[in-house]
Amino acid sequence: MLKTKEKPDNTGAKLFNTNEIIQDGLEEELDSYTRSAVSKIRFSLVIKPAIISFVALIISFFLDVASVPFLGKITIKLAQSLFPGWVPPTETFEPYTFWWLVLIAYAFFVFVAYITYSKLKIEIIRTPASETIDRLIQAATSIIDSIATALPLIGAAILLISIRLGEEVFLGISVPFEIKALILLAIGKLFEPVLDQLGVEFQSVVNHVKDIRDKYFSRIQVENSRNLMKQLNRGGAGISSPQMSVEVMTKYNDLVEHTVRLSDVMLKNFTSIQNIMEKLNTSQQISSDKIQQLNLLATSITQASNSLTDERTLVGLKHLEAIVVKK
Repeated sequence: MLKTKEKPDNTGAKLFNTNEIIQDGLEEELDSYTRSAVSKIRFSLVIKPAIISFVALIISFFLDVASVPFLGKITIKLAQSLFPGWVPPTETFEPYTFWWLVLIAYAFFVFVAYITYSKLKIEIIRTPASETIDRLIQAATSIIDSIATALPLIGAAILLISIRLGEEVFLGISVPFEIKALILLAIGKLFEPVLDQLGVEFQSVVNHVKDIRDKYFSRIQVENSRNLMKQLNRGGAGISSPQMSVEVMTKYNDLVEHTVRLSDVMLKNFTSIQNIMEKLNTSQQISSDKIQQLNLLATSITQASNSLTDERTLVGLKHLEAIVVKK
């Protein structure tokens, strides 16, 4: 008798090809969406959160002991308008003007925000992840906060030194510089919402990419199960084998359907675990004191549970129970 050659089962290969096709479609769709969404984010979105810091910049021109361009001695004019009978003291020297210090610092803050915006556009297209956004936003915030905090400290040091050098140095250089440095500190704090707004806009893109990836993962599981079912049904219809009865096929179909439902549950669990890990990464670390307190609490609980197994303790509890019952 001639032996017929069995046709190789191509189910695994077909499923693998299907996965590759779906995976390629996923990457193409994610790349297309990310580029389109990032290109729609304009740097002009920082105008609204920057209004408060810009108003503080305008106010800084009116807080100066020296003469301001186009405004003159604005502080003396304001004092005369508030107190008509006030006579300004005679000045033997002219203080240095530091109106330009706040203006240059504010321009630098805007430049840092624009550099951060440009880096976010490049990095999010390359790797859309929340960690990338947090890293770049924190770096920009640190630069702005460092400059805004360092200048008042430098001004305080100059102020202390100038006390010994005389009134001219003290009132001519140290006081005007410290005034502008303190205003700059306030502007730096008011500028932080600009960076926060950039983080929110790019985070929305990352969240949508994550949702698309989760949906595709679920789709891959469902498509694999359906293709496997089709292949098994075709094989069962074309081959009359006593080992593949109707009952066996029914049980196998139920098993595949159960696998599909289990895949959905696994996807939900995986998403939940990932969210928990992100929260743990962003949360504060547990200090050594708290760990020591937890260890002491665990030791106390262990000793209490061990004491319950002691015969003398059990006898004492029985006597106490007898007394309570008699009462």
